[in-house]
Amino acid sequence: MGHLINRRTRELSHEDIQKIADTYHAWRIGEGEYEDIKGFCASTPIERVKELDYVLTPGRYVGLPDEEDDFDFNERFTQLKAEFEAQLLEEAALNKAIAENLDKVKL
Repeated sequence: MGHLINRRTRELSHEDIQKIADTYHAWRIGEGEYEDIKGFCASTPIERVKELDYVLTPGRYVGLPDEEDDFDFNERFTQLKAEFEAQLLEEAALNKAIAENLDKVKL
């Protein structure tokens, strides 16, 4: 939620703040509208907090969101391999040009 305004500061939009407030109120009222959302909110019994030595780091309770990973390893690997091979060819050409230019230098 929110967006980074610099490397350390995240700014929440009005919609983000409203979602947080609505979630809190649904949890506080307890009328069935509230549900745990991985990576966002969790209602944890005090016994669970006690098991974790009262450490209140949110990630211990909320967890990570379930995100679909559309990363295609084979495609990315093939792309990186081709880029690397092109760089090796460029390196060889540059090394040859450097060696030729060094041979032209008279000391």
